[in-house]
Amino acid sequence: MEIMQSYPWIFSVMLIFLAILLVLCLIRSVIGPSISDRVVAVNMMGTIVMVIICILALQMGEGYLVDICLIYAMISFLAVVVLTKVYTGVYREKMDHGRKRKALEREEEMQEGGDENGNS
Repeated sequence: MEIMQSYPWIFSVMLIFLAILLVLCLIRSVIGPSISDRVVAVNMMGTIVMVIICILALQMGEGYLVDICLIYAMISFLAVVVLTKVYTGVYREKMDHGRKRKALEREEEMQEGGDENGNS
């Protein structure tokens, strides 16, 4: 408890700074240029929220908040894994669709080339 009595304003400054970082990560997750940027921003938001919960546990002197932080860490980890899995599936589907389209274009070119040679 000596830490809380010595510098009570440090925790408030840290919470304000983390809140600003949280808003910036939220903005990045909304306007991120790619899906991978959004996934990283969501992961960072989860980490920042965990740090905020731990600081509040220290500031308020409530031990149960650390348990909540651990549960939140597990949920955040699972959310990032699911988002990554979905992103990987979408990416693979686009790649497979692109390969199939290119194969069909090649087949059409081969058929057009065969028709021209056959008619001449």
